[in-house]
Amino acid sequence: MPRKILSQRNFSTPPVAKLIGFHLVQAGKGKAVCRMRTGKKHLNTIGTIHGGILCDLADAAMGFAFLSLLPSHQTGVTIEFKINFLKPVFPGDLIRASAKTLFLGKSLFYLECELSNARGKLIAKASSTCKKVSEEN
Repeated sequence: MPRKILSQRNFSTPPVAKLIGFHLVQAGKGKAVCRMRTGKKHLNTIGTIHGGILCDLADAAMGFAFLSLLPSHQTGVTIEFKINFLKPVFPGDLIRASAKTLFLGKSLFYLECELSNARGKLIAKASSTCKKVSEEN
């Protein structure tokens, strides 16, 4: 059975957003903002928010920014992702992920995302390389 890739024009809440607890604030023209309130369900064993949660948030914001640039007949995938954690995050913190596209190639795009807390302090910085693909791939 062929897999259906969701339309990049559909910026409704994806299932992973409900699972993790983030939402899209805005997306368009190669930029996107996602936001989430952290909670106890996001904790790691030392009592801070698990880094994977921040990875999900940054990856989603960069994905929305990337997809906002593609025509309706194309989609894409993340082929590389990197993150630097700069400050710990605690339950109850409101996190904002602001992503922007810095390079648009023929098939590869480079994006960066800054994650900040409600006080505007940088808590993590992520980058990714995304690739345009057709649904036939």
